[in-house]
Amino acid sequence: MSNEEHSDAYSPENFRTPDGAPSDIVIFTITSREKATPKKALPTRELQVLLIKRKVWPYEGKWALPGGFCKETESMYECALRELREEAGVTDVHMEYFNVYSKPGRDPRGWILSHAYFALVHEHKLINRRADTDASDVRLFPLEEALAMELGFDHGDMLRDALARVREKMLTTTIAREFLPEEFTISELYQVIQTVVPTFEEPNFIRKITSTQSRQGIIEEARDSEGRPKSSNRYSQRAAQLYRFTEYSPGLSIYG
Repeated sequence: MSNEEHSDAYSPENFRTPDGAPSDIVIFTITSREKATPKKALPTRELQVLLIKRKVWPYEGKWALPGGFCKETESMYECALRELREEAGVTDVHMEYFNVYSKPGRDPRGWILSHAYFALVHEHKLINRRADTDASDVRLFPLEEALAMELGFDHGDMLRDALARVREKMLTTTIAREFLPEEFTISELYQVIQTVVPTFEEPNFIRKITSTQSRQGIIEEARDSEGRPKSSNRYSQRAAQLYRFTEYSPGLSIYG
């Protein structure tokens, strides 16, 4: 049978279609607060997640993840980008797909399959966040507080799954760069990793991360226009060397 004959024989009425397909986004950021100490020190950093307070049924008045239904004219990824822009006011950020949620009864509106993404957003990009039309409030919550909340839909599961994925990638990729300025000290990098993965400890971190033999140049010394190493004493009494991420992405193996 030809493609044309198959097309003529096909009828969408023979198949049950979902009642909707939203993209939901877990938006992580790291907030920083300067310490009130006489000596210079790294700020207090905390992993937080952005939630919206729903003002429409279902789960009216409940906190939930930002998201919305995909349009026929866009892909799921494009839908997620639009929702990021509309509900968090951010664009041009690191966003990745991590799972689809299809458990029967997950949404009282019907058979709705949700495609979930996580986004890593620098805190300064969320300063002008605002609540969209279907939300009465939008707010950042400390991670542990958000995990303890009874979120709408199955968004608690989404949050836990996204956190596990981000923690894994924090230790196997260079996504720490999303929470750092372009130029940073080794101490700042280490603190960001520990903020996302509290159990992370590496006594030889400086030696290992700056070893081009084992890391093949993931980071490099920041230099000025004349090629001189750049340093900063913003968070320390003595100036510390500044570094920057290169474009190298390490290929990792469980056998390596």
